[in-house]
Amino acid sequence: MTTKDMREFLETGVIDAGRMRAVEENAIALGLPSLVMMESAGRAVAAAVQSFSPSRVLLLCGRGNNGGDGMAAARCLQHLDAVDVVYPDCGSITPSTAAELGLLRHCSVALHPIRCAAEVDGISHLFDRADIIVDAMLGTGASGAPREPLATLVARANTSAAPVIAVDIPTPGIRANRILSFHRPKIQGADLVDIGIPLEAEVYTGPGDLTLLPRRDENAHKGAGGEVLVIGGGPYQGAPYIAALGALRAGADIVRVASPACIPIPDLIHERLDGDLITPDHLETILRLVERADVVVCGMGLGGASHEVVLGVSEAAGRAVFDADALRRPLPAAKETIYTPHAGEFARMTGTEPPAEVAARGRCVRAAAATGTVLLKGPVDVISDGSRVRFNRTGTPAMTTGGTGDLLAGVAGALFCHLPAFESACIAAYVNGRAGMRAAEERGNGILATDILDFIPQEVFLRRPPD
Repeated sequence: MTTKDMREFLETGVIDAGRMRAVEENAIALGLPSLVMMESAGRAVAAAVQSFSPSRVLLLCGRGNNGGDGMAAARCLQHLDAVDVVYPDCGSITPSTAAELGLLRHCSVALHPIRCAAEVDGISHLFDRADIIVDAMLGTGASGAPREPLATLVARANTSAAPVIAVDIPTPGIRANRILSFHRPKIQGADLVDIGIPLEAEVYTGPGDLTLLPRRDENAHKGAGGEVLVIGGGPYQGAPYIAALGALRAGADIVRVASPACIPIPDLIHERLDGDLITPDHLETILRLVERADVVVCGMGLGGASHEVVLGVSEAAGRAVFDADALRRPLPAAKETIYTPHAGEFARMTGTEPPAEVAARGRCVRAAAATGTVLLKGPVDVISDGSRVRFNRTGTPAMTTGGTGDLLAGVAGALFCHLPAFESACIAAYVNGRAGMRAAEERGNGILATDILDFIPQEVFLRRPPD
């Protein structure tokens, strides 16, 4: 895909903290270190400061990467008459910010570590003399009102006559004359600065997307990981069980399989349906199970004769993933829906063959995502909710074996217990492809869908970038 094509799929407008962190982590995974992004941000802040032609600059820095941006700016301003850097000398500090602080110790700047609000009184003259103040205390990852000693720094900055430049986003409560945001605005009215984040970090999935997954609470109880109901089987027996195991491996606590076929797997709960096919006669039983499930995953191994049941399930389900035989007209739609077709199923559900070229494929999927999020599987997966489009290139040709798509649907179902549809589909595509690549490293082209299962939890839970 060309650079021009990638620009077409970039999101615009204000970006929230979670998405921005995911983009930054994806950039790091592509080879752009956090410290390099910090240096670019610091130079941009320094340029904004110099536009005021100051003689004395006061930089208020926090312990996170926002503070590191301010410290990098201070180093670029050391030629001025006076550069004062105030920062809290307590608590942990991010590695990149620690590196910037270490560099400042070799520069012509004055460092003022503070531990409590009372110590701010001792540096009050800095606020009175400053020509400009830089607010680099709390960035996009912060929440709530600032604690001491930052709260007192905010109050003191607000009484100063000096203009205030906020780095990325103003610290809560501070007055800001200018806001300088990096990559995308974090707040309306901010001036935008490009710090060189690769377009692919936003357009393609990556390990940063895993940071959107909520951490499991240390006091979590049984069921906190979500309950998934898998409906399928009849003509093809194994498919719903592969999907169900995928849901378990991706973190669901309880997974039920409603199917005429029974494959005894002790980790799964089999809800037996009489006969050889799922029919409307089973709907009463199935709908009771739908009511208790957080997410329904439906269609694997179902055959084409059970579509009336699929439609009944879609009317009752809050959240559902539809795959395989469920992907036919009339298209089922739950309150929130993920569809996971391959090219042939996409043509069947939409009446349109997806183009081979990646950008054209993205436009086609976006146009088709009218009633839910579509995850079109292929050499490059395409995910769209009708507005946003994301691409995933993890995976391997060895994953053409049967069952890998069923596994993907189950993974998506587990993630859908905790995340919105679009984010769940993006992470499921990334994780399933990564797990397949790991399995292929050991088994080559002879991998089975069940070989991939063991790598799913590693990719979901152990490959996530640290907080």
